[in-house]
This record gives sequence, structure tokens and C-alpha cells, in this order.
Amino acid sequence: MQYIEKKYEKFTEKGYDSFILGGDIGGTNTNLGVFGIKNRFSALLVSLHFKSKELRCLHNAINETLKYMQKNYKISITKACIAAAGVLSPEKDYVKTQNLPWDISKRELLKKTNLKKILIANDFEAIGYSINMLSKNDVAVIKKAKRIPKAPIAVIGAGTGLGKTTLIYSEQYKSYKTLPSEAGHCDFAAQSQEELDLINFVRKYYGIKQNISYEQLLSGQGLENIYLFLRKTKKVKETKYVKEIEKSKNNPELISKYRKIDATCKATFNIFKIIYAKFARNTAIDSLAFGGVYIAGGIAPKNKDIFDKEFIRMFEDNPKMKNVLRKIPIFLVMNNNAGLLGAGFAGNKVLK
Repeated sequence: MQYIEKKYEKFTEKGYDSFILGGDIGGTNTNLGVFGIKNRFSALLVSLHFKSKELRCLHNAINETLKYMQKNYKISITKACIAAAGVLSPEKDYVKTQNLPWDISKRELLKKTNLKKILIANDFEAIGYSINMLSKNDVAVIKKAKRIPKAPIAVIGAGTGLGKTTLIYSEQYKSYKTLPSEAGHCDFAAQSQEELDLINFVRKYYGIKQNISYEQLLSGQGLENIYLFLRKTKKVKETKYVKEIEKSKNNPELISKYRKIDATCKATFNIFKIIYAKFARNTAIDSLAFGGVYIAGGIAPKNKDIFDKEFIRMFEDNPKMKNVLRKIPIFLVMNNNAGLLGAGFAGNKVLK
């Protein structure tokens, strides 16, 4: 089983009151981290990073991590918070994953690992919880505005899928708590002929009869869909970049890589940016996020220059809510471990 190991600080078993395992499980990566707990604060000490589609199940990766900690640091871990991309059951004991061949069951993990207490959360809930832990160096300012302390915060992010959560300040925990959401699957409403053509193309291409969701346009798959739409419906010059992308089956990473030098890739990201701004605007209005809109996910940090003046103009483009939107700051989450940090934070707060 292959993984990448990362260490964040020197530590000893005696330096912390206890330890907890945090997990950030996505369609692309499975990240497991060990947190040291001291005075109710959690610190990320070690993390192991697996490729999700190379795993047959989650418990194998967890057991590998527990074995690693026991062998190298003589540390036994019995508590974990696992955050996964997918719909969480009402009992919060099962996640039907959306982009993986295996699901996540609390009962199965308790049976097949040495863990005794497990909290399961949605992956974007965990990213939301990470806002409590991020430093100024972990975020970049997209749009300046005065952030109101303890006001609602909205977190969105496009990656393998599209996530969204709202944060509400809890006086009990003296920190922000998250509200679960599957807003990425809300219907996308076309506002131009081009957007309507895009929707109709995606429907026809995949034989879809239902409405097209935001996630189908605002994600890695969304980049592929927009790119295909432009390739199939517009006059596109054949370049070496186009040929490479088509050979890779329209890999979104290559579309991103060539977006500044290839006309089709550039046009793809222009459409993508407008849709991103609309989703951010709708989310901000929905939650009145005067604490800020935080943009996370795998795509944003690698393409941060798309969050430009045009993005801000589109974000504020609402006839009745313009003055409200002007007062909402926007931040870009640059820390790739946000989901992992959030899982550690949530587990520390909830599991006793």
C-alpha cells in the first residue's frame, strides 16, 4: 500500500494529553492525520496521504496509519473523526460516497480497526471546521470588506465535486459549527444563451433527462464538460495542446495547465469563472455571510488568478442585494490540509 508521509513538528507521547485520528476522504485523495490534543486544542503532527482509487476499502488505510504510529512513536489511537465526500446518513453512521467504489460505515470501521470511538462527517463540514484553525498565512484575500465577528460564514469549493457549508458561531464551543449541505447538486439556472446551450449540450452528450446541477459545471468534471462543449460546438483551432488534452480524455489538470496559452482552455475557464461567481453570490445571499465567503477545494488554489475584478463584479451583480454583497469579504483557502485540519478539530470538540 503506497502513501506519502508528512511530519509537521517534533513531538513525544508525553507532550500531549491524548491523540486522535483525522480523515479527509475524497474522490482523488485519502488523507489521514494524527493530532495531538493538549488543553482541548488540536495540533496536526503526522499525516499519511493515499490515492483513493488505489484503496480497496478505508479500513486498510486506517490500519496502516495506526500501525505506523505504533511502530514509529509507540502511540495507540482509539478515537477518529472521518470526513468523507458523500451524503451522510441521518444517523451519521454511514456515508454513500459519490466518486469512489466503496462506502464508509462506522460499524464496519469499529469492527475492522482498533478504533473505539468514531465521528463521521461530510467532507465539506470538515473544511468548514478548519476555518477555526486557519492562520492568516493559510488564506488569501480575494475581495476586501470588513468582516463582522461571529457573523455567519459560507465555505464553498470545487474539486472532484462541489461542496458548500454554512458556519454559525457557537457560544457553547466558542468556535464555529457547520451546517451540512448538498447545495452542489442544486439546479443550475442558465442566464444567457451560451449557458442554455451548455446545459443542453451536457444533457444530450450524457443522455440526461433531469436538470443539470451546479456540480456538473463547477468541478473537475465541470471543466471537462465546458471544454467538450466548446470543442464540439465552436470553431476551435487544432493545436498541440488540444491534441494532448483529447489524448488524455480531457483531463481537467491539463485544461488548467494550458489555460493561459491555449484559446479553448482560456475560454473554458472564463465560463467556469462566471459560474463560480454566481454560485458564490447565491451562497452569500442565502447565508448572509458577513463573516466572509471562503473558497476552498482543489481547483481554486491552483488557478487563483481567475478570482479577479470580473469575478468580483459578477459576485456583486444582483439588483436588490448589491449593497449587501459589497459588504461581504471573500477569501481563498490556500492550505491543502484544510479538510484534515477540520476533521481533527471536529473530533476534538465532539469526541470525549
